[in-house]
Amino acid sequence: MFNLNKENKGSYLIKNIMKKTFEKDFYINPINIFIFLIFSGLGFINYYFHGDTITSGKDFIIFLIYPIYGFIVILGGKWEFNIKIIFIALLSYYWWKGLFSFYYTLPISIGLIISPMFQIVKEWERAVPLRLGKFKKIKGPGFFIILPFIDTINKIVDLRIRANDFQAETTLTKDSVALTVDAIAFWMVWDPEKAVLEVENYVDAVILSAQTALRDAVGENNLSTFIAEREELGEEVRKAVDKKTSQWGITIQSIEIRDITIPEQLQNAMSKKAQAEREKEARIIMGEAEVELAHKFSEASKIYKDNDTALKLRSMNILFEGLKSGNSMMMVPSSVLDNMNLGNFMGMQALGEVKKKNPSTGTL
Repeated sequence: MFNLNKENKGSYLIKNIMKKTFEKDFYINPINIFIFLIFSGLGFINYYFHGDTITSGKDFIIFLIYPIYGFIVILGGKWEFNIKIIFIALLSYYWWKGLFSFYYTLPISIGLIISPMFQIVKEWERAVPLRLGKFKKIKGPGFFIILPFIDTINKIVDLRIRANDFQAETTLTKDSVALTVDAIAFWMVWDPEKAVLEVENYVDAVILSAQTALRDAVGENNLSTFIAEREELGEEVRKAVDKKTSQWGITIQSIEIRDITIPEQLQNAMSKKAQAEREKEARIIMGEAEVELAHKFSEASKIYKDNDTALKLRSMNILFEGLKSGNSMMMVPSSVLDNMNLGNFMGMQALGEVKKKNPSTGTL
């Protein structure tokens, strides 16, 4: 994608540029270091037994420069550096000590050449070597040997499942809603040869392909569909990406949509809509409960109408529930005594006498 940068006089900025990485010709391991130390030690011993001496501290520092630089070069992992260091060291030490310096420089130079030959890759890794620029065959896991200056290990590929998160930048859905979607891709390399030889940077290629497919999925679906069917849409995106990456020796195992960000105004509108729908459902449920309760009361009234004993028991239960709740005052109908015939129970007789004097009083 190109963006016009007005501040730079119309120059174009390219997004998602492939990052340049420092490629090695070989990789360091403990065996390389051990072999180089052995040859460096041979150089010191050879120098000592041939009778030459170090006359000053400056000579001692110069004496140590070559093995130190050699060790740094091995860590760098480039045959080209090895050749340059060997050539410069031979000329420098020849100028310092003459031909006698070869007793010291030659073993270290041989160590610089031989030590990188022995390579090791882990169980879950595969090395992709090139011989004079041409692919030879996949190496690993374990120990293998490369030829100095002829073989180079273009890359070591990890075959384990990887998890990379990526984001589809703000994209319009089918119903014109701006969404920002975060997702995670789980993928693995099953053919190291294709992954290295077919694509410049297969890691970035996978992520950019997944990002593009996710943007397409956002644009082809409505907001409600995208929110309600995350798993289905993730599977669609996986199939679209896997169709492309399978040509690179890479398989996409799953793509999971992790987060969906929508505009704040739309969030508020959706929240109000959901609240209104919940209130509507609550009112409907309350109405249905009222209808059901009315039917039950209607059925109960028919039973109480034909059964005075049941009506009195119900009245007693009402009083009991009121007293049990701890109320210090209860309002009861003025006809409760007649219905319950409890004139001599719980002081109801006195209430009846008060009722005769003042019929409008029905307070206990």
